[in-house]
Amino acid sequence: MLDVGLTTFMILATSLVMLMTPGLAFFYGGLGCNKNILSIMMQSFVSMGIGTVLWFAFGYSVCFSGNMSSGTDFFGIIGNFDKAFYHGITPSTLYSADKRFPEYIFIAYQMMFAIITPALITGAFINRVSFKSYVFFLILWQIFVYYPFVHMVWGGGLLAEWGVFDFAGGITVHATAGFAALASVYFVGRRQNKHEPNNIPLVAIGTALLWFGWYGFNAGSELAVNSITVSSFLNTDTAASFAAVTWLIIEWNTGNKKPTFIGLMTGAVAGLATITPAAGYVDIYSSAIIGIIAAFGCYLAVKYKEKKGWDDALDVWGIHGMGGIIGTICLGFLQILPLMKLSRMDCFLEETECYCLKNVLQ
Repeated sequence: MLDVGLTTFMILATSLVMLMTPGLAFFYGGLGCNKNILSIMMQSFVSMGIGTVLWFAFGYSVCFSGNMSSGTDFFGIIGNFDKAFYHGITPSTLYSADKRFPEYIFIAYQMMFAIITPALITGAFINRVSFKSYVFFLILWQIFVYYPFVHMVWGGGLLAEWGVFDFAGGITVHATAGFAALASVYFVGRRQNKHEPNNIPLVAIGTALLWFGWYGFNAGSELAVNSITVSSFLNTDTAASFAAVTWLIIEWNTGNKKPTFIGLMTGAVAGLATITPAAGYVDIYSSAIIGIIAAFGCYLAVKYKEKKGWDDALDVWGIHGMGGIIGTICLGFLQILPLMKLSRMDCFLEETECYCLKNVLQ
């Protein structure tokens, strides 16, 4: 039987994640130069159209069909085509026996991740790539990078078998996008003319939409409504706030010796990206620590990029790439290692839910 409450929650979470792509368009549009603002925003919006078409044709299937343990995927790297064009799935098909919401909603929820991830990369090569080239890049990158990583981490593939933890996309979304952005910088070369942000209020609107949408991005990844959902929701805001304030303090005491609005918003996004892989696995105190580390780590990454002369226009690598990596590393220290100290226990109890230690550490 359909769980109406959970279904409603997942529809809301999906809607919030969808809102992040327009938010990203505003964020990048405001940071870019005035004459290219429409092309920058168009790159984000076209990802919604092309990403949906690819997801319908075969994207969802190769990400979430088959698994390595049963030998029904391709070497644990990519799934199969059993669900291509949503074959065999109807509006009444439930996601699973214990998560009783329609699989259609899971399809839409994961599709929003697939849409925003390549859009993140566009901040690295603004003003240097034609629209036609971007469309080719968008299609090929989804097929050969994003889909395999989703299957390996979330679809029962190789990394899942190795026990990799990634709650909401620190690896699959932010690390892959950030390091793809860095690679693209090497490929497309430097800009002829650099620019200052053209519309800071637009950046503020974009940041607000991203922050708001991130609640669905992280809390919805539990695919349930329980204590982990609530924890990941609050952890998201906590990490973003601590990172924003820490970034502000760093700016205040370095460089021009003054805080900036752009720095405040950049710090918030860095905190959001960094908490993503750990949001449902750490407690509230750890999320505050992760926010502080995110600000220092991403700030240093941006400065290192500037020192090396890498022309990552909107710091996609420094914020999203390094944020995803830092968050994943922090997860290992703040959650996995403390659990190992409890190895003599069969399980530990948190409120009313029992989590078997063996399953957590596998």
